[in-house]
Amino acid sequence: MSKQGVTCAVTKDKKPEVTNMPTARLNVIGAGRVGRTFMRLLKETSDYSIQDVMSSNFRSAQEATDLIGAGRAVQDYAQLKPADLSLLTVPDTQISEVAQKLSDTFDVEAHGEQPSVAVHCSGFFPADEMAPLRKLNWHLASIHPVLSFTDPVAAQQQFKGALCGLEGDEEAIKTVRRLVDRLGADSFPINSETKSLYHAAAVFSNNFTVVLQAIANEAWTQAGVPSEIARKLNKTLLQGTIENVIAEGPRNALTGPAARGDTYVVTRQGEDVSKWHPAAGQIYKAMSELAKELKTRGTTGS
Repeated sequence: MSKQGVTCAVTKDKKPEVTNMPTARLNVIGAGRVGRTFMRLLKETSDYSIQDVMSSNFRSAQEATDLIGAGRAVQDYAQLKPADLSLLTVPDTQISEVAQKLSDTFDVEAHGEQPSVAVHCSGFFPADEMAPLRKLNWHLASIHPVLSFTDPVAAQQQFKGALCGLEGDEEAIKTVRRLVDRLGADSFPINSETKSLYHAAAVFSNNFTVVLQAIANEAWTQAGVPSEIARKLNKTLLQGTIENVIAEGPRNALTGPAARGDTYVVTRQGEDVSKWHPAAGQIYKAMSELAKELKTRGTTGS
């Protein structure tokens, strides 16, 4: 008896034996925080084998393989062995250059017909940023894990259950979706044409929130609030805001002078902020206008 997608061998008085899929060979190009996080996750699985690891700095690749205990550090593209999946975890602006070098290095006659997938981790660039690899008949995709990679160990723990945006070729997405599932995360599709806007949303939600906390801390310091009190204020307000936004949504969670329509306070406060920190004053004015729109109309005017 067999189920679709699983081959079982049944013998008398024995439980069915499931035939495992072949281990996928995987090369990692880029041994920074993202690359090392994926290497840690991949080492825990039996479905994927970390083959070669390369970085712009050979020492970084060597440190990654030594630290994680998997893969072979190589110094240049010519040393990379053919793989089933090539994971490009390099900075966004280096993706195209790396793809071109891979395309120039791999022999089309020897490897062009071999099924292979290349995937990068940029939230901004589409999979087509690796277009030079199409001459090798490789399938292309991108995966954008929506989490912070500040600490690879913490990122490894947070990856399970995290959301990963996928876009690219249909065949490549199938391969990457299996990888995401195997690593314990959840995936969702991204529109390639609007990927920049998608990534901007993540920047607003995460990165700019951090910047705003920094401005708040600096303002409290300027106002004479002791640092230990400022940290408590920051923690209390931020945690409360997160809980309210999740429970009520942005419009209902919004409070403050702009939301109340207190024009006098908004104007005077904006002037005071501008005298102290001109750039923060511009942010205060723009955010106050958006806050008023959100409370009145339910949107920020988009």
